[in-house]
Amino acid sequence: MKVDLTGKVALVTGAARGIGKAIADTLAANGARVAYTDINADGAQRAAEGKPGCAARRLDVTDSADIAAGVEWAVREFGGLDILVNNAGVNTMKHRVTLEQFPQEEWDWIVNTDLTGCYRVTHAAAPALFARGGGRIVNIASVFGLVPARLQCAFVAAKAGVINLTKAMALEFAERGVLVNAIAPGSIPLEGGPKLFAGSDPVMKGRLEAMLSHIPLHRFGKCDDIANATLFLVAPENDYITGSVLTVDGGWTAGYSRDF
Repeated sequence: MKVDLTGKVALVTGAARGIGKAIADTLAANGARVAYTDINADGAQRAAEGKPGCAARRLDVTDSADIAAGVEWAVREFGGLDILVNNAGVNTMKHRVTLEQFPQEEWDWIVNTDLTGCYRVTHAAAPALFARGGGRIVNIASVFGLVPARLQCAFVAAKAGVINLTKAMALEFAERGVLVNAIAPGSIPLEGGPKLFAGSDPVMKGRLEAMLSHIPLHRFGKCDDIANATLFLVAPENDYITGSVLTVDGGWTAGYSRDF
């Protein structure tokens, strides 16, 4: 997929690896100058290496002062801002328990990063987008913001919040020429994720089949699937889609594909 983003400047949070890196790489490959930002500064720097016109900086989406400094740096480094991708997010594998057992410190960490972080970064970056006469914002949510799951109360609440926040942003920013959309990824393993199921362990194979039985395409998604969806939403050719949620989940939320 090719889009002409020549002359556009993008800032991507959580760009050191996984979905964020794939998004940043794809925007750069299509002509944008990209600010790779991440709480992992070294990882962001490695991700940006070799990308012409791109640069990297540490950015902690839970720290308003760090965000303000990061946005100021990007505007100074690149001369403005046209595209913002709020990708940085966390979840927990440690506490997969019901709500009455879920620790508040874990709740605060997830909601503060995934939902409030999206607000903080947009709050800081919006004036730069307005100054360019418009732009694009893409917020990375989750299918669990659309369809809740057990034992992940903080994550589902935060991602549902991101989806409704996206719609509120779209309403408020439309007159300023900024289109705001969300992407809801399905099962997208990070680096090494599929290896967990690649051995001969029958238990792990059983878990894999159980997970895939809910996906009509019967496979996991790739980080590039989310990157290409982002590219579509930020393309200059997209000038009438705002306030939408693009679901990229292999059909998972369309309904179970099991035969019963």
